[in-house]
Order: sequence, then structure tokens, then C-alpha cells
Amino acid sequence: MELFSANDQPTVPNPREVAFVVFPGLALLDLAGPLQVLSWARSTEGEGLAYRIRILSAPGGVVQTDSYLTLETEPLAHYSDHAFDTLIVVGGDGVYVAAKDHQFVHAIRRLADLARRVCSVCSGAYLLACAGCLERRRVTTHWEDVEILQRDFPELHIESDPIYIKDDEVWTSAGVTSGTDMSIAIVAEDLGHAAALSRARALVTYMVRPGGQSQFSPVLERQRRDEEGRFSKLHDWIGKNLQQDLTIEALAAHENMSLRSFYRAYRETLGVTPAKAVAAIRLERARDMLETTTLRMKTIAFKCGFKNEDHMRKTFLRQIGIVPSEYRARFQILN
Repeated sequence: MELFSANDQPTVPNPREVAFVVFPGLALLDLAGPLQVLSWARSTEGEGLAYRIRILSAPGGVVQTDSYLTLETEPLAHYSDHAFDTLIVVGGDGVYVAAKDHQFVHAIRRLADLARRVCSVCSGAYLLACAGCLERRRVTTHWEDVEILQRDFPELHIESDPIYIKDDEVWTSAGVTSGTDMSIAIVAEDLGHAAALSRARALVTYMVRPGGQSQFSPVLERQRRDEEGRFSKLHDWIGKNLQQDLTIEALAAHENMSLRSFYRAYRETLGVTPAKAVAAIRLERARDMLETTTLRMKTIAFKCGFKNEDHMRKTFLRQIGIVPSEYRARFQILN
């Protein structure tokens, strides 16, 4: 367990320098996740720390986060001519006020021009866009901030689904925990798979969630729509019986409802038909198996209730745009 500051630990002879740019009202987790990953990263066990961290704000001094905690920061002006290896601009509700500070935005652009790698967490992408750092880039941000970013910067190619995107040396992430995923991927790129795995294990997180993973959890979306949990037990039952008869007649019978009443109640509650919900749960389970097992495609198709392997393949193409084998190649998290 890490009980003292990484600043007290020896670094490698030439550590990579990382600057986090913050502002009043930053989201604490947008900073804390990536900071925890990078602060303690090492190429090999016993070697010095691989990164030297700076936390910068426009005036320096104490900055209030969106929680009870405050941060001690250094002034951006002290590093205006410094070439950091990695620049990370965090997000938070204060980002839109911060974006009105033209000197602050200009200072970010100056640091970005000098840095080898430029990153954002959550709505930090808005500051990078204001600074002109995202032009002609594929970018992402937290799904709640997509509309504002697209409205103010219509020329950007914004993808609302991925947890992070790497476009050349510009990285943008969806925010909150996805900033941690992005940082683990950065460690993997800089120091290798073993070093990233070490950090992921220390943080008890996935290794490594690829950037193309979705921000959205189908389970959470069902729970959000079904706030009272009216069909939660049905969804659990479907998930445990994907190989069984899951026609609307079977589902209605399981709920002890008439076919018409069940269909109407389900669609009003979940916003989709029962058939589409079953298909989504099958797809969700197949994706999970492709990510976390080495089972054959035929076996996964059978376990998830698809008619056959070709049926699963066509479903993936229609819903995700890639075939199951390509999905596995991109997103499998086995080591």
C-alpha cells in the first residue's frame, strides 16, 4: 500500500515530465485517477519512478476542487517555455468559466505546442479545443459535454461512445474513471505492458481497457430507465437463460402477464421492445465473453443464444460495425 508521497521516492535518471493543468471547480477524480497511475509508474520493480509530476494552474497556489479538497499548485507562467513530455488538461464544472480566461487558454496552447503528448480528461477537451489543439482530430469527452463541445466547435470530429481516443499524440478521454484507463494505456505505450499491468493490479482495475470501449453500460441504462426495478428480475432471468425460448410469449408467461399487457408495460418502461432488449442482452454477453475468455466463436454463439455463429456475426456487424473476431482482437483483456 502506498502510504507516502511519490515525491519522496527516487526517480529514474531522466524521468518523463508530466504537467496536469487544473482550475477552480475541477473534478477531483479527473485528476486523481491519472495522477495515481503516473505518480507511481515504474518500468520494472525496484527501479525509480518513471514520471515527474507538476500540477499547474493559472495563478498557482491553492485551487478548490469540486469536492471538499483543495490542491496546492504552481503557476503556469513558471513553465511557459518548458517542454513537458505529457500535458494533461483535466475537466470539471469549472471548465467553462476557465475557458473565458484568454490568457489561461493561451498558456495551455503554449504548453501544448512544446509538449510531446497532449491529453484531456472529461470536459478538459473543451479547453484544448479553445486552445486550438484539437483541430482535424478525432476526439471524445464525457457524454454529458458532447453537445456543448459540438455546438461551440462544429468542425471537430467528436465520438461520444469511446472511453478514450488516441489520435497521433493527442489523447482525449471521456472523464472520471476513463482518465485512469487512458493513463494506464499511456504507461503501456511508454514503459511496456508489464509496467501498465503492475499499475492496473495496484489499482484493482482492468488491464488494459482499450479506448474503443463504450462509455455506456447497457445494464446501467436499463436500470436508469426502469427506476423502480419493475423488470429487473426478468432481466436477471434472461441473462441466466439465454439459450432458452425467449420469445415475447415466454417472457409474458414468466411475468404472469397477458401478451398485450406485458408488451405495452415493457415498452413504456424500457423504451424498447422486449425482442430488442433480449437481443441487446445477448450481444452484451457475447461481447463480455469475447473480451474475457478464449472460447471458440461457435461456443460463444451457443452460450449466448444465437441461432448459430453466422447469426452472431451478422448481429455484431449490424449493431457494432465489426465482426466478432475483430472485436476480440481489439478488446480482449486477457494477458
